[in-house]
Amino acid sequence: MLRYAKSGLASASGAIGILAALAIPVAAQGWEPTKPVEFIVPAGTGGGADQMARFVQGLVAKHNLMKQPMVVINKPGGAGAEGFLEIKGASKDPHKIVITLSNLFTTPLGTGVPFNWKELTPVGMLALDQFVLWVNSETDIKSAKDYIEAIKAGDDRKFKMGGTGSKQEDQIITVALERLTAPKKMTYVPFKGGGDVAVQLVGKHIDSTVNNPIEAVAQWRAGSLRPLCLFDAKRSTYTEKVTKDMAWSDIPTCKEAGIDVEYQMLRGVFGAPGIGKEQVAFYVDLFKKVAATEDWKDYMEKGAYNQTMMSGDQFVTWLEGAEKTHRDLMAEAGFLAKK
Repeated sequence: MLRYAKSGLASASGAIGILAALAIPVAAQGWEPTKPVEFIVPAGTGGGADQMARFVQGLVAKHNLMKQPMVVINKPGGAGAEGFLEIKGASKDPHKIVITLSNLFTTPLGTGVPFNWKELTPVGMLALDQFVLWVNSETDIKSAKDYIEAIKAGDDRKFKMGGTGSKQEDQIITVALERLTAPKKMTYVPFKGGGDVAVQLVGKHIDSTVNNPIEAVAQWRAGSLRPLCLFDAKRSTYTEKVTKDMAWSDIPTCKEAGIDVEYQMLRGVFGAPGIGKEQVAFYVDLFKKVAATEDWKDYMEKGAYNQTMMSGDQFVTWLEGAEKTHRDLMAEAGFLAKK
């Protein structure tokens, strides 16, 4: 069984974090940017992290939340190592921040790149992202049970699973699924970002993906993709219809289908090493203002996000637990870099 989901700490803090997001201080910050802020995305264009960063960029401009502009810069090289090393090297520069996903943990653990999240300055968790098992809508596979049976009935490694990067969350989930299809395995095909992955599935170049909701919702709405199950302990709480006859809440959990796999991903923000408390406070406040907008709430629902927010010591404690969980999962999958 693979289980990586929000901790009890995250669960308990969800409502508190959201309420805190609404309590926007009216006092001016002691520090604010004096030049454009670079918002680094350690992943390719079109994926969940890229979409969120660009949405935040648009909200900041639309609601005049910052005097200086925010500029999104993609640095996906080396499974995101390019982006992490960029911000690591920007010591004490408060005009660079980075949005993070699970490669915050998987990239250094899987590649040995000289980087650890503790070298950066944690700002806060914006949300937790879900994972969904997707297939092309024209396939005969109608359920997660059908999916497992199809792989077991086919030739070894004939079934292609597309995902973002190697030895990252998508491949970790793939390995977990292969426990249920043993001795048959899939062929994992890595791409630069979730946007590319969705396009490949629509084109039938791969057979399935575990894309985040926001990465595949457009193709689902268009009728090109079919969701089979959600990798969470409970169904989504979002009940508004996305397609003519389905809402996120209509997607069964994978566990309901006998697939005991849970996984949720961090959407967080970090600053460069050594930035000051006033500079961290500015960004914490900025993202609280972002989260208080109706646009953000709508974005959260459309992407079926778990709306958990946190910062400070609470966020650091969550990060420590998540790092250990990823280390354990990657060790079990044989993905840890050799020392």
